[in-house]
Amino acid sequence: MDNSLLVIAVIGILIIIFGLYGLYVNVVKAKNAVYEALSSIDIQLKKRYDLIPNILTIAKKFMEHERGVFEKITELRALAMKAKSGSQEKFKTEAMLDTELRALMVNVENYPTLKSDASMMQAMQTYNEVEEHIAASRRFYNSALTQLRNLIQIFPGSLFAGCAGNAADLSYFETDAASRQPVNASNFL
Repeated sequence: MDNSLLVIAVIGILIIIFGLYGLYVNVVKAKNAVYEALSSIDIQLKKRYDLIPNILTIAKKFMEHERGVFEKITELRALAMKAKSGSQEKFKTEAMLDTELRALMVNVENYPTLKSDASMMQAMQTYNEVEEHIAASRRFYNSALTQLRNLIQIFPGSLFAGCAGNAADLSYFETDAASRQPVNASNFL
């Protein structure tokens, strides 16, 4: 009788150990998914950063008097590239860059020759594709961060919250109030 209780106790302890190890593995996987999502955002933003000078160069030929827009976009691009990935500063700068780029696209609409220029059309199409990829990457990031936070905030996962490291302290990507509003073309004319 004593041996059977000992066997049951050992099996129970092994089940608990393997269960806790499985939970630890899930926390580590969730943390890594958050960093993978951040990396995906950075890759898409790099594509945008590389595309911005091309768009500005093409548009500049036609829109010499819009110099302030070009300078603002260039400045925001530099700030965004320097900001720490996953930080509120990065997200805020990206939101301002989004707003300025949308304003540029509205201005492009006022130049039929520019709008019909093949290189500008290609650049705008590429820009729209990159923006869609950035949005998808941001959704994936927010989802991965939610999964990690859920995992480490609910017992027994909270026992392994330390394994998540700084990933649990990262911010969600949220658009600012200006980005939620439709673009009013008359503001840029």
